[in-house]
Amino acid sequence: MPTLTLSAIEAAVRASWGPDTCFASADYMARGSGQPSRGQCGTTALVLQELLGGDLMVADVEYEGRVGGVHYWNVTAGGVELDLTRDQFSRTESLINVRRVTTRRNPGGLGEQPFQLLRERVTAALQPEASASS
Repeated sequence: MPTLTLSAIEAAVRASWGPDTCFASADYMARGSGQPSRGQCGTTALVLQELLGGDLMVADVEYEGRVGGVHYWNVTAGGVELDLTRDQFSRTESLINVRRVTTRRNPGGLGEQPFQLLRERVTAALQPEASASS
């Protein structure tokens, strides 16, 4: 795979999101912002970690004074935070209890199927042959 730009990776990820790559509760999705990134943070962060390395960050999503979900994003080895799904939140939601994830992905665990689907789509979108044969 050739050297990729962050812009190319972001475009591939955003174009690859769908209802089947989402991993969030029905309640979380129901109070959504209408953004395509809603519920895509976990799968997106894992795909970016696979592509770029680094660590995952997680925070609780506070809504009306209670925790109503979690949010994941990436931090590179150089300490740069990368969050392609930050726009999913409504004005009434905030992130609290930010922490670095110290465990690695559990293959076969919850959310594995949406992660694999997103990973396959992003990988295909980033292949030069895929765009040439379309």
